[in-house]
Amino acid sequence: MSSAARPLPPWLTVSTGPAPMVVDGRACATRAAFFAEVARALRLPGYFGRNWDALTDALRDLGAVALVVEHAEDLLTGEPPEQFGALLAVFGDAAGSGVTLTLCTDEEHEPLLRHRVTDLTGRPA
Repeated sequence: MSSAARPLPPWLTVSTGPAPMVVDGRACATRAAFFAEVARALRLPGYFGRNWDALTDALRDLGAVALVVEHAEDLLTGEPPEQFGALLAVFGDAAGSGVTLTLCTDEEHEPLLRHRVTDLTGRPA
């Protein structure tokens, strides 16, 4: 028996990273709804302040976190575009602590979502 690692099947991933926390973008059209969903998904304490500064602090305290937003095309659509930009900035700043953000959408909505990200970050999505 060889000690060399055998490749995994292509459909299987083994990871030492954090398990993803999932939020439904359809339930996050407003800041209030987004903060409520994130507090639930990340199991934040009841005293979580439900604002961008509080989320920044919480992400710093949590360390490595993988947040997945399904139906991300609906994320913060009831808010001015700058609020989506604030979300991206908070997660961008937290990336150094091992925080990742995955925005999931379907093929129909992907160009618009990429455009929203690019407009607010100045970087291609």
